[in-house]
Amino acid sequence: MGVKKIPRLKLANLPTPIEKLERLSAEWGGPEIYVKRDDFTGIALSGNKIRKLEFVIADAMEKSADLLITCGGIQSNHARATAVAATRLGMKSYLILRGEAGSVKDGNELLDLLVGARIKYITPEDYSTRVNEIMAKLAEDLRKQGYRPYIIPEGASNDIGAFGYIAATEEIAEQIKQLKLKIDYVVCAVGSGGTYAGLLLGRRVFNQKYQVIGFNVCDDEAFFVEKVYKISNDAIKRFDLHTNIKRENIKIIDGYVGEGYARNRPEEIEFIRHVAQTEGLILDPVYTGKAMFGLKDQISKGRFKKGEKILFIHTGGVFGLFPKRKLFF
Repeated sequence: MGVKKIPRLKLANLPTPIEKLERLSAEWGGPEIYVKRDDFTGIALSGNKIRKLEFVIADAMEKSADLLITCGGIQSNHARATAVAATRLGMKSYLILRGEAGSVKDGNELLDLLVGARIKYITPEDYSTRVNEIMAKLAEDLRKQGYRPYIIPEGASNDIGAFGYIAATEEIAEQIKQLKLKIDYVVCAVGSGGTYAGLLLGRRVFNQKYQVIGFNVCDDEAFFVEKVYKISNDAIKRFDLHTNIKRENIKIIDGYVGEGYARNRPEEIEFIRHVAQTEGLILDPVYTGKAMFGLKDQISKGRFKKGEKILFIHTGGVFGLFPKRKLFF
């Protein structure tokens, strides 16, 4: 397996710990719940995105790029991590964000601007139909200005970015061996597909026995089966991985998008509050809050059984809470 041969930067604080959620496990009355604390990968460089960016930005630097272009929502964790990483590495960043510029800057958007990112705001309609075209046109314009831009797709979710969680699987495999844990399921939120694809590939590459389960926080199961299938097989071909991924290997549990991406129902907000007050674990309203809400519901429906062990990947996102403060208090 060639993970270590692929160009990689050191941006994240690794390894991140695995902790047991004792009180929630007892309260929910089903499997034992453990959490992989990838919200500990850093502060401004926190969350799952930075694992992917270690590989993607390494590729950008090998191509002599000096400016990173990427996209996301106004409160995109990925856009913020890209902007912070670019500045830390002496590069520039340009973000294409879905929505309108607010009069009050908060959360990830505040951090984007604080580290010097340039931002172009586009409508949700343009984002859904033309964002890749818009990024390509921006790159063309910036080349004329003398920059060497490199486009990173939404969430850094492509064949290179998937290596962030292939490498993370090696870390997980070593940790659960040391902890003498037999994990039955690894669970994560699915918002752009790259983290799930990496975990799925990593499971094969490092011969892990657990199942990888995703809870989509936007779109639907069919959309992500196709997207994960493409990312996984692009990575297999590009890096000559000795494995294969079929559509039936991709397990996405649908039904917890709620009111839509980055929108929250009262029961989700109350769930995030309850987890915080029970375990001191801070979930975010876009990804981990919805995924763990779905996990609890599926436990109550009997999908996961007493005696099984679940490892939940905490993908970060704490800055997304601040613009939603009025929903909590």
